[in-house]
Amino acid sequence: MQQPIEVEVDEPERIVERVAAIDVAKATGMVCTRVPHDTVAGKRVTRVWEVKATTAALVELADHLVCQGIERVILESTSDYWRGFHYILEAGGLTVWLVNAAQVKNVPGRPKTDKLDAVWLAKLAERSMVSPSFVPAEPMRHVRDLARAQFDLVRGPRPGQAARVEKGQARVRLAALAEALDGRFTDHHARLARMLLDQIDELTARIGTVTELLDAAIAALPAEPATGPAGPLAPPPATDAAAPARFAATVQRLAEIPGAGPDSVRAVIGEIGLDMTVFGTHQRLCSWAKVSPRTVQSGRKRGRGRTGKGNPYLKAALGQMATGAAKTDTFLGARYRRLVKRMPKAKALAAIERSILVIIFHLLADPTAEFADLGADFYTRRIDRARRTDQLTRQLRALGYTVQLTPAEAA
Repeated sequence: MQQPIEVEVDEPERIVERVAAIDVAKATGMVCTRVPHDTVAGKRVTRVWEVKATTAALVELADHLVCQGIERVILESTSDYWRGFHYILEAGGLTVWLVNAAQVKNVPGRPKTDKLDAVWLAKLAERSMVSPSFVPAEPMRHVRDLARAQFDLVRGPRPGQAARVEKGQARVRLAALAEALDGRFTDHHARLARMLLDQIDELTARIGTVTELLDAAIAALPAEPATGPAGPLAPPPATDAAAPARFAATVQRLAEIPGAGPDSVRAVIGEIGLDMTVFGTHQRLCSWAKVSPRTVQSGRKRGRGRTGKGNPYLKAALGQMATGAAKTDTFLGARYRRLVKRMPKAKALAAIERSILVIIFHLLADPTAEFADLGADFYTRRIDRARRTDQLTRQLRALGYTVQLTPAEAA
């Protein structure tokens, strides 16, 4: 018999006495509360009712749950319909958890109705068998909206043309393109060109405005994470006069990563924020961002786990960084060229995305840390020269050659 080993397991919390769960739909929500019975010890009372997804109805629901002494509210992440429930209930002073529907409903054979789903969510909540998803606070949500608006403006509405230029289809025809453009340029063409140039100037000005708003919103983020409930009665975060300079220094430090630039750095910060204590470790951040494949193991077999879809804005920004870093003469570039020899390009780029995200995590977690490139010869310096020489020599002798080595210095 093999020697048993001790593993660390997250112990479940105590049973939550007063919980509520909401099965979210497009225009309504099925609410279920489970509270202790007033007179019978050990018995719990379950109440289920439907509420409309309107502001007035949700404010009334928040007041009712607060009066009931509800300690935790569980929401099912259905499309974007959960946002109104989450934001209004959180503003009412309640602790709201957003959970993944695929995790809480993956029970084959269970009957499927809105009432039963709400009751099932409440039972999972009271036994602490669910984990909350990451939902940023309101100031961080403002930053995220501005970061996504800037990213959409910078990316532009013509991804097909950008893809063709990136693949080199336009670069190889520069001579033919110049020959084709040699012709008559009338006043009509000038007016059309002026319209296009004005549109470019307008978009450039709009990008500059959004970038200024984004920088101000990120600089206004509180230095310490909020510990109390967010709501209209919560005190505003203290202003920090050094926040703009600190943010500018953060963007500059992250922009030193190969392939990164101010725009891509702002896009990443807009999605993950500045407070890395929310994730705890870089492994959790990479798992949340879907840049690391999950483990699939059964017996001696190891399957291929997919990374998943993840946040499209975060993955797009990381993809831009990874594509740029792969072309540089740095550690990340050498790592990409090392990986692409034995795997597809997309998979190698995904590995570089994870490496960049790990670097960003440590730079944000430690404000005093500075990026230092390991160098393109990092892997070469780690090679055992004697072992490698012996290996190559034996391979040449196996092919029928007589090998005589002469050091380059003595040649």
